[in-house]
Amino acid sequence: MTDRELELVVAGRHGDPHRVLGRHDGVVRAYRPGAERMRLFPAGRAAAVDMKMTHPAGLFEGRLDAEDESAVYELEADYARAGDRTTFRFCDPYGSWPTLGDLDLHLFGEGRHHRLWEVLGAHCRVHDAMAGVSFAVWAPNAKAVRVVGDWNFWDGRVHQMRSLGASGVWELFIPGVAAGARYKYELVTADERVILKTDPMAFSMERPPATASVVVGDAGHEWGDADWLARRAGADLLHSPVSIYEMHVGSWRWTTQDDGGRRPLTYRELADELPAYVSDLGFTHVELMPMAEHPFSGSWGYQVSGYYAPTARFGSPDDFRHLVDALHRAGIGVVVDWVPAHFPKDEFALARFDGTALYEHSDPRQGEHQDWGTLIFNFGRNEVRNFLLANALYWVEQFHIDGLRVDAVASMLYLDYSRQPGQWVPNRFGGRENLDAVSFLKEVNETVFGLYPGVTVMAEESTAWPGVSRPTYLGGLGFGFKWNMGWMHDTLDYFSHDPVHRRYHHSELTFGLIYAWSENFVLPLSHDEVVHGKGSLLNKMPGDRWQQLANLRALYSWMWAHPGKQLLFMGAELAPEREWDHEQELDWWILDRWESHRGVRDLLRALNSLYGELPALWERDDDPQGFQWVDADDSDQSVISFLRLPADGDPTRAVLCVANLTPVPRHGYRIGLPAGGRWRELLNSDAAEYGGGGVGNLGGTDASERPWHGRPWSAELTLPPLGVLWLTPG
Repeated sequence: MTDRELELVVAGRHGDPHRVLGRHDGVVRAYRPGAERMRLFPAGRAAAVDMKMTHPAGLFEGRLDAEDESAVYELEADYARAGDRTTFRFCDPYGSWPTLGDLDLHLFGEGRHHRLWEVLGAHCRVHDAMAGVSFAVWAPNAKAVRVVGDWNFWDGRVHQMRSLGASGVWELFIPGVAAGARYKYELVTADERVILKTDPMAFSMERPPATASVVVGDAGHEWGDADWLARRAGADLLHSPVSIYEMHVGSWRWTTQDDGGRRPLTYRELADELPAYVSDLGFTHVELMPMAEHPFSGSWGYQVSGYYAPTARFGSPDDFRHLVDALHRAGIGVVVDWVPAHFPKDEFALARFDGTALYEHSDPRQGEHQDWGTLIFNFGRNEVRNFLLANALYWVEQFHIDGLRVDAVASMLYLDYSRQPGQWVPNRFGGRENLDAVSFLKEVNETVFGLYPGVTVMAEESTAWPGVSRPTYLGGLGFGFKWNMGWMHDTLDYFSHDPVHRRYHHSELTFGLIYAWSENFVLPLSHDEVVHGKGSLLNKMPGDRWQQLANLRALYSWMWAHPGKQLLFMGAELAPEREWDHEQELDWWILDRWESHRGVRDLLRALNSLYGELPALWERDDDPQGFQWVDADDSDQSVISFLRLPADGDPTRAVLCVANLTPVPRHGYRIGLPAGGRWRELLNSDAAEYGGGGVGNLGGTDASERPWHGRPWSAELTLPPLGVLWLTPG
């Protein structure tokens, strides 16, 4: 030990404090700032060895007898503070081998460690016969890293970490620390600043606005979803019914506290209510807006600070597991929004983590989202890619998540996304495509689909990028599904027009069928459409309240018959007047006050029920042979009709959808049909039970051998005003 090393230890800046501290050739050195005396207790011996202070800052040294040189030992330190004397006895944190192996570091450096969460972060474990917590963090440009927490009074001098060579990983095992302890990393930057950061791999964090990381023990939840996972592994979502209920956990339903105030339901309270509610409505999946920890509630979770930590707002990680398990046992899949596109600038989290642009690009033309005031991940850096790739796998592995919906994919794909000329850097070929992000997304999709059969990944992608949901071996990005943002914009625009003008916007409903099979689409009416002044879906509809409700029922009925999977944001079943507010619960009182709004909910229940029973509506979502226009051109009357066919093409199992999108009932409207006989009216959005006027066909109609619309049979229908009909032979 040189004098220079001694001073570095005392200053808390030694890159390898284990070289100085701990046991070396029978000599034990310990640094306890402010301690007056220290003693050494070899295992099995009652007598202590007094240690000599070798530096007034609190560096002590003691020698073991020859027979004790390899024995386990403990340390004891005496302090005198404000007249009180305190003694602490503890195991030496500098007497252990690293908890990471060379293979772990090698894989991380290559960006290929698929279980990175098992080696980085804070882990309760028994190491070298001592119980404690191992800490490991990536900070390659830091001069020194220290762990601070409840157990050391947040004093960065006490627990200095060691650098594991060129990997950039710093590590320390601290005996005696246990689950529940709060902690952060104290880093010394290259320019000698001392910064305090939460653990990027923290598995739990304090409830915001507090920001400390929290040590978590082994998962205590006992899963009961083995049957669900077995079915999932053999599932084919592309050719199955998929109907998604999108949720913001904090504003779904609230409960009354002991003090009379109101608060959101916890994970466990949700587990008692949500599965039964979603099952009753008939949705196959729940999609949760981002559940990873985030400092600002107003971001709805889309500005993440703790990628590996379910938000503590509603409970612990095990509580979240309990919620997912309850949904699975009710037969409901769980999709979670995942945000690898960007992260916030909060000083306590990822931004300039080790004093440099570590997770983000240093050039703001590549590293900042101007629209959102956030930072962009450096997808070209192996360790950053590994951090995010392992995170995707972590949610599937540790929480049994059935799908990830990747937010803001378009912002990842384009270097000039929302930028003016001169504000972005072209790729190496001079183009605007972010090649590193493209490669990263392909890797995530290949890995998730390869490791977890039945799990899917969905893209919120709003451009015409080709092959988003096509396999990577065919040149695609490899997603399972893509949100159909074009369908959403066109459809909502059409329905917002007064029916008298809809004849001029007819193509907004028909255009989507030109490209409907270019991707595996999800039809999203998401949270983004009912917030920030856009109004509720009900208030987008024209006319008086009766017409608004009729339009809304027609919209849902049209959507559920259209090729593609369905996604509807929570509360849409209530037909609320006000737009969504993340700081309030849904307007559940509406159902008690108005029967017409209960009718909208009942219609959605019927739509989901029929949808699951009719293979024609989902077996061939990706196949143009499963769709046939009956009449796409009746713009003067704003009537559109089409057929959906099952996988075997059997016309006797076809579903006919006819939409009359004006408030005028149409009697004797002739429709061409592929089969004769009786056609049952499966659904009428104007039925009285749904709050409509009851205009319809008394349960069905009979086809006659009169050719129409290029088909050998036809039938006359009564089309209800602002109504949609579903019919099938039989």
